[in-house]
Amino acid sequence: MRAAIVGGGTGGHVIPALATARELREGHSAEVIFVGTSRGIETRLVPQAGFPLRLIQVGQLKNVSVVRRAKTLAGIPLATLACRTIFAEFRPDVVIGVGGYASGPGMMAAILMRIPTLAFEPNLVPGFANRIVARFVTAAAVHFEETKRFFRNARVTGVPVRQEFFRTPEREFSPPGSLLVFGGSQGARVLNETMIDAIPQWKELGIHIRHQTGERDFQKVDSAYKAAGFPAEVSRFIDDMPSAFAQADLILCRSGASTVGEITAAGKPAIFVPFPFAADDHQLKNAEALEQAGAARLIPEAQLSTERLGVVVAELLSSPATLTEMSEKARKLSHPNAGSEIAQIATELAERSHRT
Repeated sequence: MRAAIVGGGTGGHVIPALATARELREGHSAEVIFVGTSRGIETRLVPQAGFPLRLIQVGQLKNVSVVRRAKTLAGIPLATLACRTIFAEFRPDVVIGVGGYASGPGMMAAILMRIPTLAFEPNLVPGFANRIVARFVTAAAVHFEETKRFFRNARVTGVPVRQEFFRTPEREFSPPGSLLVFGGSQGARVLNETMIDAIPQWKELGIHIRHQTGERDFQKVDSAYKAAGFPAEVSRFIDDMPSAFAQADLILCRSGASTVGEITAAGKPAIFVPFPFAADDHQLKNAEALEQAGAARLIPEAQLSTERLGVVVAELLSSPATLTEMSEKARKLSHPNAGSEIAQIATELAERSHRT
């Protein structure tokens, strides 16, 4: 079987795509290629994982100027043609769209060529690319039950994450508690600055803090903790995030699809501060879904302050029973077999096309 995975841009698109690709390769002996753009994180992660990557040129449509949007729209036919050329050479049995820049042209090319298509949608509300092709794809794999209504033949699979997150042991709470803070691989300036401003509250609580800042703010954040005499564990990046999760009682983070998948896989209580400029405000909707399930607390960025953050952290870390309840509810939302289920759907679509 041959599968083409189209899309990328951010870790939220690429990391689940790579997990699916590994399942296809190892569990179904599939030959897999990726189609992305030169601007996305796929240019680094996909070759590192040992998969071939083909690049096309396509711009952004969301959160850009009218001129940039018009230029992107004008270039979509050429991007779609480039995908058709790639597919004519590779001859995929199924094309999997994971969202992001290359996903729209790639899925449209596959639909026009009558290649079976599988849309993967990790967010509560589909992104722009998946909304465009939703009515035409052969099937869809989604994270939330509510998302099924946007597609035909949709199945709830969850988001593929590393299996190490599912093996996170239950943590026995030891007062005053431990807080893990991260804002993605590049960090989140608003989280970094709010944590610095709240240092007097952290000193009063006496909690342990592990803080991933990203490269840009590392020196500023590290110096601020040291100047205040607060022994936070500060790093630019955390390579072993499953271990960091295991050592935390509570997590403060954004609410992208991959992060939400990891939180539920590890069964960790979280405080989400959604990135307000995410396409279609999907981070807010992801966070709302977990808050409504009792698995997380939500603080919109516009409402984030040192006082509010301090109150929420103090409230949760002073109630081990609440943390345990949130952890249990988070685990109930996890999908340990997401990668294998998505790979199985793709395989079924490919086999069905051979029979017809």
